[in-house]
Amino acid sequence: MKIAMVGSGYVGLVSGACFADFGHDVVCIDKDPAKIESLNAGVMPIFEPGLAELVATNVRGGRLSFTTDLAEGIAGAGAIFIAVGTPSRRGDGHADLSFVHAVAAEVAANLKTPAVVVTKSTVPVGTGDEVERIIAEANPAVRFAVASNPEFLREGAAITDFKRPDRIVIGTDDEWARSVMTEVYRPLFLNRAPLLFTSRRSSELIKYAANAFLAVKITFINEMADLCEKVGADVQDVARGIGMDGRIGSKFLHAGPGYGGSCFPKDTLALLKTAEDYDAPTRIVEAVVKVNESRKRAMGRKVIDALGGLDAARGKKVALLGLTFKPNTDDMRDSPSIAIARTLTDAGVEVAAYDPEGMELARSLMPEVTMTKGPYEAVDGADAVVIVTEWDAFRALDLERVKTLAKTPVLVDLRNIYDPAEVRGRGFAYSSIGRV
Repeated sequence: MKIAMVGSGYVGLVSGACFADFGHDVVCIDKDPAKIESLNAGVMPIFEPGLAELVATNVRGGRLSFTTDLAEGIAGAGAIFIAVGTPSRRGDGHADLSFVHAVAAEVAANLKTPAVVVTKSTVPVGTGDEVERIIAEANPAVRFAVASNPEFLREGAAITDFKRPDRIVIGTDDEWARSVMTEVYRPLFLNRAPLLFTSRRSSELIKYAANAFLAVKITFINEMADLCEKVGADVQDVARGIGMDGRIGSKFLHAGPGYGGSCFPKDTLALLKTAEDYDAPTRIVEAVVKVNESRKRAMGRKVIDALGGLDAARGKKVALLGLTFKPNTDDMRDSPSIAIARTLTDAGVEVAAYDPEGMELARSLMPEVTMTKGPYEAVDGADAVVIVTEWDAFRALDLERVKTLAKTPVLVDLRNIYDPAEVRGRGFAYSSIGRV
């Protein structure tokens, strides 16, 4: 089947490359000529492990191509995916659907053969209805259906998630659309990937509900970590103890500096706005959003405390190791490191930083931070070393070298990747999250 993927960002590019790897003929479309030029030259606009190789393989195989011409790209496609951004709308937190609506209008103007139009973008409940209205009014003669197919891709593990999904959610009440979408995902049937067919509105809500629930789990264990520090418990033991309960599960129970990234912050806000619009307030999610935002700056204050307090911290240097919101990505969106760095610099602290993939994007977001060539360059002369993101490169630092380079041996581990007894045994003043 020919598949058109409108939007060649994170979701569109990963999805398009994976569909091509299944054997479909895929055209990825984007309005940005520079992005398409780079993709045609084999240069990826994002960092995702294995993506460059997957794209190159399928381009060579003739199954994957890139264009800025939407009319050409959707011609003859059986499924047209909308995978453009839906950022938080400035001023009110609602999802900005202008890109989705613009694509729907352009598809309507150029659609000549039957196709299922699929919203892959994360969109609020009712968006599919509006996409359907836009196309039907502009092009009433063509046969089409609109389906919802939300993505559940973890940055850093997106290809594996796409090819070995926990579930594939498809929202449609149209039997023809159902058969087309079944054919789209047929290559996954050998893996017995569960297809969950729902109404379109249920599908749209599933995506938001899933992300909100995971955000709740993260925020819950972070608050338990704060309590652990007060009562002398170990949050990692607490997380294991509750995570072994099958009703709870162990995933997303890792205490840290708060969630960030492209999904949880904007999706929780969008869910809140949808709930307000329908007079069905989600108080738990509302509390989660507030707690998570305050936590990020609280982590900056934790570092200041490790430096001896606000007065003592002024003029000192801190090394931040890890800037992206999680490892194996270059995504800096709503990363805790931004608030942490700002809290430190507001207190008169000099900040040096290193991240394996995120520094190019970080430079524009943190102009006050000095970017270095490696972790030890950042550590050189520091009064405290802070692990913000748990990149593998930071899991086995040469602690003796760190101790020699640092001005004072202070390590603040915001990801709990080191053993407290071992680090303290090497002469460090060590603090972490939810452990004493």
